[in-house]
Amino acid sequence: MKKVFITGANKGIGFATAKELLKKGFYVYLGCRSQERGAQALQQLKSEGLNNAEILQIDIIDDDSVKNARIELGKRTDTLDVLINNVGITGDMPQDVLSATVSEFEKVLNTNLYGTVRVVQSFRDLLERSHEPHIINISSSIGSLTLHSNTRWKYYENANHFMVYAVSKAALNLYSISLGNRLSRFRVNVIDPGFIKTDLTNNQGSRTPEEAAMTIVNTVMEKNVPTGKFVSDDHDSQTKECPW
Repeated sequence: MKKVFITGANKGIGFATAKELLKKGFYVYLGCRSQERGAQALQQLKSEGLNNAEILQIDIIDDDSVKNARIELGKRTDTLDVLINNVGITGDMPQDVLSATVSEFEKVLNTNLYGTVRVVQSFRDLLERSHEPHIINISSSIGSLTLHSNTRWKYYENANHFMVYAVSKAALNLYSISLGNRLSRFRVNVIDPGFIKTDLTNNQGSRTPEEAAMTIVNTVMEKNVPTGKFVSDDHDSQTKECPW
């Protein structure tokens, strides 16, 4: 049974992804900052007969919390097959490139980039013991440099109001490319789940967490999605690829 660790798995896209992967026969570790909310999520899964899941408490912006989570997971398993870095924040709104403060950038980058770096570096050894190690970083098309230069992009005007978030996702995208280049035995993918109705978007959006989860699950399951691909169901392309 393959094992997957998902950060931010007690709600939204993370929870929906956990549920679908459990249905596919994976053993899922639910990364949760709050033990209480994690327990509630776990109970909901078990009430639906999805029992191959455990909570792993982790706060990805805290070095000690990430290190302790790695130690704890090492007591439960010696191998991890899939890591899904799902946690992300938008930061305070609106975000203007001319007025956003350094502290605003630091806050968002600490979660969206540095948090992912902490988790990847801490859990890499468990992934290396897998026959098919896979890292998925949840990003956004708003981190695409190509799309920001395209006046016909459907989010072109709105994207200017999310510049702190956009910078963090652009940085995450480049980090992911570098990971794929360095980890030759891994699959490393970036996924843009689209404009999803979650707490992150104040429940605004054109798609549900369940729809976003299927994009992630399909990328996990389909071995023909090679490393280094930026997968998106929200991009106008038959290939489901978002440009960098």
